[in-house]
Amino acid sequence: MSYISPDAGTDRVFDNADSFAMVFDRTWQRLRGEATESPSEAEFLEQVLAEMTDHPFLISSPEMARQVAAFRIRLLDLS
Repeated sequence: MSYISPDAGTDRVFDNADSFAMVFDRTWQRLRGEATESPSEAEFLEQVLAEMTDHPFLISSPEMARQVAAFRIRLLDLS
């Protein structure tokens, strides 16, 4: 089941990197909080992206979405 919630005030998402980044950050944090084990960063990234499979940007630009995800991980020191 996918989880898309860009913010508490709306359920709208857009086919762009900004919308993807907002949802990615929230999904990463939510799954980190629910994790009972510590998978590798690559494994965890795959889990997060699997939760976001219906995000328009991930659908239309999967390679760019992965680049944005990698950037967010580095930028916010999410690893």
